[in-house]
Amino acid sequence: MNNSRVYTTQRAKDFLNSPEGEEAYANLLRMVSDVQYSTEPTYSPSSEDGRLLFIDKHMNYLCSHTGVNAMQYVSNLQLITKIRT
Repeated sequence: MNNSRVYTTQRAKDFLNSPEGEEAYANLLRMVSDVQYSTEPTYSPSSEDGRLLFIDKHMNYLCSHTGVNAMQYVSNLQLITKIRT
């Protein structure tokens, strides 16, 4: 997995290297590359350029909330961010 962010906690590293974490990352990556989803970066004062990428935002959440079902979380994101015409 290609992460631009360095995860320092063991819990985050364990999640990212798990099959569930890899699948969540792959699904988020597909969403970002699909124009049918609204996946714009958000503002973050802690980042160098003031932007927090969609994938980083949601992978950070999943890493810090290990009790959340990652596939259900991504599925809900797909429903929420789907651009309807």
